[in-house]
Amino acid sequence: MPPPDTLKTILLVEDDHQDVQLMLAALEQHHLADQVFVVHDGAEALDYLYYRGQFTQRNRSTPALVLLDLKMPKVNGLEVLKIIKADPHLRTIPVVVLSSSRETADLAECYQHGVNGYVVKAVDYQGFMTSIRQIGTFWGKLNEPPPDLRVERQ
Repeated sequence: MPPPDTLKTILLVEDDHQDVQLMLAALEQHHLADQVFVVHDGAEALDYLYYRGQFTQRNRSTPALVLLDLKMPKVNGLEVLKIIKADPHLRTIPVVVLSSSRETADLAECYQHGVNGYVVKAVDYQGFMTSIRQIGTFWGKLNEPPPDLRVERQ
């Protein structure tokens, strides 16, 4: 088991480049992850998780957290969530949706498919940065991952 203060890897799935830059800045400013891998659509996220395409040679570790936007090109966030939570090798990865949507239907559907958290993106800079810091602190530092995420997958 890693020491409690060990930082973890985060997979950030976000197509808005400005949001990506803000999230990376907040995570880096507060030292909340060892590595943040950024992909810009759901198809890339699945390639990353399944070691396909440009990710065939990546380290065989599993991210401690997936930060997932809902509205994305190619494969939307809800489909990515469904695939992750249906796969016995991936389902224990915590997934937190970061969305601008406050629609009850989006929220309900995400929870029906096993999302671990749903955070509405703040529209102001300070609120946005605070949200990312709080998510990163909890999932990146405080939360103990399931035992199967502590070892590299073969």
